[in-house]
Formats: sequence, C-alpha cells, structure tokens
Amino acid sequence: MLELVASGEAALVVGTHAVIQEQVQFKALALAIIDEQHRFGVAQRLALRGKMQEGGAEPHLLMMSATPIPRTLAMSYYADLDVSTIDELPPGRTPVVTKLISDSRRDEVIERIRGQLAAGRQVYWVCPLIDESETLDLTNATATHQQLSEALPGVVVGLLHSRMPGPEKKAVMSLFTDGHMGVLVSTTVIEVGVDVPNASLMVIEHAERFGLSQLHQLRGRVGRGAAASACVLLYSAGDNGKLGETARARLKAMAETGDGFEIARRDLEIRGPGEFLGARQSGAPLLRFADLATDADLLEWARTLAPVMLDRHLQLAERHVERWLGGRQDYLKA
Repeated sequence: MLELVASGEAALVVGTHAVIQEQVQFKALALAIIDEQHRFGVAQRLALRGKMQEGGAEPHLLMMSATPIPRTLAMSYYADLDVSTIDELPPGRTPVVTKLISDSRRDEVIERIRGQLAAGRQVYWVCPLIDESETLDLTNATATHQQLSEALPGVVVGLLHSRMPGPEKKAVMSLFTDGHMGVLVSTTVIEVGVDVPNASLMVIEHAERFGLSQLHQLRGRVGRGAAASACVLLYSAGDNGKLGETARARLKAMAETGDGFEIARRDLEIRGPGEFLGARQSGAPLLRFADLATDADLLEWARTLAPVMLDRHLQLAERHVERWLGGRQDYLKA
C-alpha cells in the first residue's frame, strides 16, 4: 500500500490516523478530506499539511465535523476557514429526546430498558473512561454488564471495549447489528461509525465526565430509524451532592439542543477557544481585550478589509502578518 501511494498509482487513499505517519509519502496530493475533524490534534493536522506541501503546492483541505472543537469554531469567526453548514437531519431520522437523570434513579432507567426491549427495540449503555485508565474503564464496563445481565434475565446483554481482540469486537457488533442482542454495554468505541436503526435508547453513565462533542456523537447512535428515540444522561453528583459548574453547563446544553453547531458554540463558551497560534484546542483565548461573541462587528469589518490590503498593499500586509504572527501562521491552517 505504501508503494502504491508513493508512486501515485493509488489515486484515492482512505485511511485512519495511520495516513499521518512519516512513512506514508504522496506523489501529488491535491485534496485532503479529514472526517471527524474533532478527533485529530493540531499537531496531527499540521503533520498532514506537511505531506500536502512537499511538492511546493498548497492542496485543498476539507474538514468535516458534527461537533467542531472550540478552537475550530472560533477560527471560523476569523475567516481562516470557509464554512458550510448542513442544518437538517438526514431523511428517515427522528429527533432524540434527551433526559438528565440522577444515578440514584438507576432502577427506573433499567425499568425503561425493559419497556424498550418488550417493544422489540435495542439499547446502548455507555460507560466512561475513568482517569484515562484502561483497567478502571474495563472494570466499570464489566461490572455494569454483569449488573444488567442479572437485572434482565433472558435478554442477551453484550460487552464491547477497546481491549477486546478485533474479531471478538466484530462478532459482538454483528450480534447487535443483526438484532440478536438486546443491550450492548460499551465504552466509547461506538462513538462513531455505528448504525443500528432499531436501537432507540442510549444510556450514558457518568455523563458529567464526558465532553460535549463526545456526548453529542454518542447520542447520534440512536434516532437513526423511524422509532421515537431517547438519550438518558445518568449523572452522579460529587461528595457535596452537587455537580460542578462546568459539568452542569455541559449537561444543560445537551438537554436543551440537538443541534451540533449550537452545542459547539456552547462548548466554545464553556471551555474557551484555546490558541489560534498554538496547539491548545480549548482554554483561555489569550485575547487581552477582544471577545469573539461581542466583537463580531469588528471581525466582519476586518474580514472585508483584509482582501483589500492583500490586493493593494501586499508588502504592508506581509509586514503586518510577520509582526503579529511571527512565523506561526501555519497553525491557522490546522
């Protein structure tokens, strides 16, 4: 495959993050399409751009995301990206009702699952990655799988996690896709690329530990058919009995809208846009006085004037860029 790509015989290359590796060389790359852009880091996107520029050309870059990360959304305000928005559901999809439920009402949620199974529907139950530990992640998912298996006798309850061998993962997913499995307990490995129209209920455990884009992507696994679908965000309050301010804002956003771009806008408000001239994808914007939301009219003015400067006063524009960006303008393209 590497030889086919390097020689140019492979006119179209489809790949995972593996495409970014050093040993992958393109003969004449003209277009790079990055799907699920929010799952790539700035350094990874810059590495891909490096491959694109090897011939001295500047190929086209198309990035796609249902939930842009804060930095990307903020950069779209700055006109460093041309933005196209698809603001409607694909044909045959149904809106998903989202409910916030305390973990103390877990038994009620399991009762709701029984109702969905009785109606011939299927259910996802997603467990979080805790403290970035695969061991704890696996223990949590396994314990939940055992609990649901005991609570739902006669129902096939599957388990899916990242440490399972590939063939085993595929076998579990096939059982669920074919309708032979009623409940699938999973970690976030089902976040993208899973399409089971008969699944009508998504339960996300410890939802307060997930990011907004991840919650929205997970919710998108249901509502893919004609059946009314719901997403239950099970949350657990801290030792003081209260959710943190950030977690509360995230869950509130999920309950109030199903629009991915509105969720991205809320995420930008909550987390900040990060660095436009650096690798941080969220956090304080490092703008001393300006504000992306309230100074939109200034951005509009600058957007209109910038092409005029480039056209009529190129040397001044280049000096201006060099003064303020200091050679870091490549970051604006990632």
